[in-house]
Amino acid sequence: MILIIDNNNNRASGLAAALSFCGQPARVVVESEFSPELVKKYQECKVVLGALEGLDHERHIKSLPAQPFILVGETLRPLLSLANVIGLISEPFSHDVTMQLLHDCQQYLSLLPGQTNQGRDAKSFDGLVGDTEAVKDVRFLISQVAKTDANVLILGESGTGKEVVARNVHLLSNRSSGPFVPVNCGAIPGELLESELFGHEKGAFTGAISARKGRFELAQNGTLFLDEIGDMPLQMQVKLLRVLQERSYERVGGTKPIQANVRVIAATHRNLEHMIEEGKFREDLFYRLNVFPIENPSLSQRVDDIPLLLKELLRRVTEQGNKAVKFTDRAVESLKSHAWPGNIRELANLVERMAIMFPDKLVDVTDLPSKYRYIEVEAFEPEYPEELMEKDAFNELFSEGFSDFEEEDVDVAPEQPMLGLLPDEGIELKDYLAELEVSLITQALERYDYVVARAAEILGVRRTTLVEKMKKYNLNRD
Repeated sequence: MILIIDNNNNRASGLAAALSFCGQPARVVVESEFSPELVKKYQECKVVLGALEGLDHERHIKSLPAQPFILVGETLRPLLSLANVIGLISEPFSHDVTMQLLHDCQQYLSLLPGQTNQGRDAKSFDGLVGDTEAVKDVRFLISQVAKTDANVLILGESGTGKEVVARNVHLLSNRSSGPFVPVNCGAIPGELLESELFGHEKGAFTGAISARKGRFELAQNGTLFLDEIGDMPLQMQVKLLRVLQERSYERVGGTKPIQANVRVIAATHRNLEHMIEEGKFREDLFYRLNVFPIENPSLSQRVDDIPLLLKELLRRVTEQGNKAVKFTDRAVESLKSHAWPGNIRELANLVERMAIMFPDKLVDVTDLPSKYRYIEVEAFEPEYPEELMEKDAFNELFSEGFSDFEEEDVDVAPEQPMLGLLPDEGIELKDYLAELEVSLITQALERYDYVVARAAEILGVRRTTLVEKMKKYNLNRD
């Protein structure tokens, strides 16, 4: 609604008539009636302010900061500096200028701070998770088309959640109390698709032992979702076009027309315009379906939504009875760098795999499969107290030694005790283990020409640990 407050009655009446003629509802209001309460009565109200007796233009404008104003007359030009004054018009009024200013007023109202999702609460969307602009745009398109019965064509790569978009269009529509019936056109053989969509009568073909309702009939008063419409055979495209045009159909083998009170939403990952050029998709069907297209963004276009998507996917995993899992901030940042060719479906598979491998644990970059690691992080290798390590080495040495002694007869020089055997005169255990450690480290270093990283690898220790041991025993190349 456009409210016109102008004491120049002829100008106000002429402007109101012109706006009404252009399809813009307008009402002339006397100055004494104008108030914030009056403005609140109208949704998306715009105010056109002209001549006033009290010259209180600035007071009125500042009293309604959320309200866009258009001024009439050059004498009011100084007020253009006020933020909620969108523009100024003068006689003779220009149709183009006036329409543009009204559009700008509309934008002012739709983008007001504090409004979520263009005036619609995001919580009303089921499973459509995300805060990026790409997702907000999709939500806005859904909220706009859901109010109508227009056919919708959802475009986007495989795995982007096109069925989620379709379900939200249904849930926010006047048909939400009716059924939502999905059909994957690519998963049903072409010769069976007609029967699947329209049903069949008993004896219509071999194996039709009884009458059966089709998906159109099951979706009556609701929504039919035709996924992968690009895979539908040409002969079926002709029959679907007839139903969309005439809103009626017959079962296979039947003659009785059935009214189709159904909203059709189609989806595809294919480029239908290219298929039309190749003769694989009917142009007339395309325009029937493409009344309101919605482009679903790929995950690579909305990587900032990954934390929210992980939260939602983990919720679903736990609902299925699996253990929860958490991702570190570094792991999330690494996932944001992935290209995600499989989109959200690929992310869902990864979450389920991690929940199986690390139930009730934290997942870091090093725990992710190698293709998801985009951050160079050195894997944590714990360093244990020396006493604990010596105890472990002692047990291992003696267990190996006794095993060797039992399995084969080995000649051992009396001055050199065999590994794992305690000589009668006893030994200094700490010195013995140190000598053994020095010997093994020296062999490893000499084998790899003192390349510390290679030596540490064969010894099964961290590079930093080996460096400390070399300092401790003074084992440098010299």
